[in-house]
Amino acid sequence: MFTKTKSDTPSFSPAQDAVRGASTKPAARVGASILCSDVQIVGSIKSEGALQIDGTVEGDVSAGDVTIGSTGKIIGEIKAETLRVKGEIKGSVRAKKVELETGASVLGDIYHAALIIQPDAAFEGQVKRQEDPLKDAAPKAAAPSSGLTSSTTPMAASNPALGPSGNA
Repeated sequence: MFTKTKSDTPSFSPAQDAVRGASTKPAARVGASILCSDVQIVGSIKSEGALQIDGTVEGDVSAGDVTIGSTGKIIGEIKAETLRVKGEIKGSVRAKKVELETGASVLGDIYHAALIIQPDAAFEGQVKRQEDPLKDAAPKAAAPSSGLTSSTTPMAASNPALGPSGNA
């Protein structure tokens, strides 16, 4: 009474079923994409999902959720909804939530909506709180101070290794 005949159900091979299913369903992310400690990338990375970096990336990183592992190193700008840092970053950070965990090292500016810095995390740069740090594509340069010329800035005068603009 409740049996189906062959004419009621179309027959597809398993490969056809996979292709047909993939075209009708959005891609579901199960876990983070992981870059192992022996991976070195020269170039930018962009992902909609989660990304864990334990290797080295020389370029910009953009993802929804980024974790820099204790062996991870980024040289470039990072943009993320959430950023957890255990490793090293040399460059600016733009994220709604930033957490510098114990052992983290960040050399660059941080633009954030929420910031957590745990004990023994090293940070050198400027911090700016913004409601939506991802809105601005690039960090804005600091406005020059009134009354000081570039040759009389305290940083340039006290450190001869720095050039006339105060930058290395």
